Amino acid sequence: MLRNISLAALLLMSLALAGLLFRGAFFSSQPVAIITEVLAVALMVWARQTFGQRSFHAAANPSTGGLVTTGPYRFIRHPIYTAACLFGWSGILAHWSLINVMLGALLFAGAVGRMLCEERLIIEIYPEYRDYAQATKRMVPYIF
Repeated sequence: MLRNISLAALLLMSLALAGLLFRGAFFSSQPVAIITEVLAVALMVWARQTFGQRSFHAAANPSTGGLVTTGPYRFIRHPIYTAACLFGWSGILAHWSLINVMLGALLFAGAVGRMLCEERLIIEIYPEYRDYAQATKRMVPYIF
């Protein structure tokens, strides 16, 4: 059940990002947005390098190899989803419209859905994740 929900959440994220791309709101020429998008890409690359080859599954599927708490995972539990949302929302803020904001809300909802599914599955394999989750925020250090 959780894997199916995570697939639906990934589809939601993908559709939201595709919608932003189609509407021309994915990239921006504004300096602040460009810096934010570069930082988002850097965060995603850092997270992927830290997590290694096991870093992507279409459905939530915790992998073996130990709980990763180094790199960006020291500061936030879900840096890849954070990077996707940061990238998307920087484009939305530069190309403000109701439809773009709605797409951003779908992007964020999909990311949160993925995070919640993954966390429930990870706890089954790595009970120490509970302690890690207590000490580390999902997306924004010290806040959320």
